[in-house]
Amino acid sequence: MPEEPEAADLDADAAVDLEADDESMLLAAALDRAGERWAATAPPAEIPGPGRLASLRRRYHELGAVNPYAVDEYTAVRARLEDLERQDDDLRGAIGRTRTLIDELDGLISEQFRSTFRALETSFDARFRQLFGGGFARLSLTDPTDLASTGIEIVARPPGKKAQALAMLSGGERALTAVALLFAMLEVRPVPFCVLDEVDAALDEANVGRFTTALRELAEATQFVVITHNRGTIEIADALYGVTVSDDSVSRVISLRLDEATELARPIAEPAAEPAAEPTTEPVGEPAGEPA
Repeated sequence: MPEEPEAADLDADAAVDLEADDESMLLAAALDRAGERWAATAPPAEIPGPGRLASLRRRYHELGAVNPYAVDEYTAVRARLEDLERQDDDLRGAIGRTRTLIDELDGLISEQFRSTFRALETSFDARFRQLFGGGFARLSLTDPTDLASTGIEIVARPPGKKAQALAMLSGGERALTAVALLFAMLEVRPVPFCVLDEVDAALDEANVGRFTTALRELAEATQFVVITHNRGTIEIADALYGVTVSDDSVSRVISLRLDEATELARPIAEPAAEPAAEPTTEPVGEPAGEPA
């Protein structure tokens, strides 16, 4: 009996038949389109010469073999191109919206910065007058047209002196001016917690008094932790924390709340006087004699 063809051979033959059918369909469709175009267009008056025919044959052979999958490949590439175009439109739209948002934020930031800077300038001048006992201080922008890169200049005039830049002041005046600026910032934008490290080290006794007065005013809205060795600053604190070294050379942290210490140090009131003892009375009579 003749052997039956294998399944692989059948699949190969079927694939060849399908390719042949596809080529026939493509060729028929091309001929139909060409026929429609030729029917709609009048034929040329002159017959192409041998040179023209040779050129056309050469171009025909240069095209190579017909690709039966060209339509499918074109469809896939076209879908990929449309998907990329949609992504490009989405990206360009997102970029445009982001730039619009950046412009809006820049305008909002500039407005808030200007309003905050005006409030800070007013508060800084008031705090400067409070800490120095007079004079004036002024803040100015180096480049008001470009708030993103502008700097800030400080001009101060302590009592009895002329107005000058911050770099021309003495060390104590610069320290007190910096404290005035810091207190102005805390007044305009209060924060819950602030640490001051030896900010009063360069201040004399009179300036320390004004410094502590301003510090107590701001302490109503902000909790301060002050690292200091100044007695005047220590006296206005609510609680003290320190490190001491005992006889065994071991460091210990000690703490003290001044309100509790004040209560303990307050003199104790004199106790109320005790009532006088009542006199005792004995019956009057002869003294008892000794027994006989």
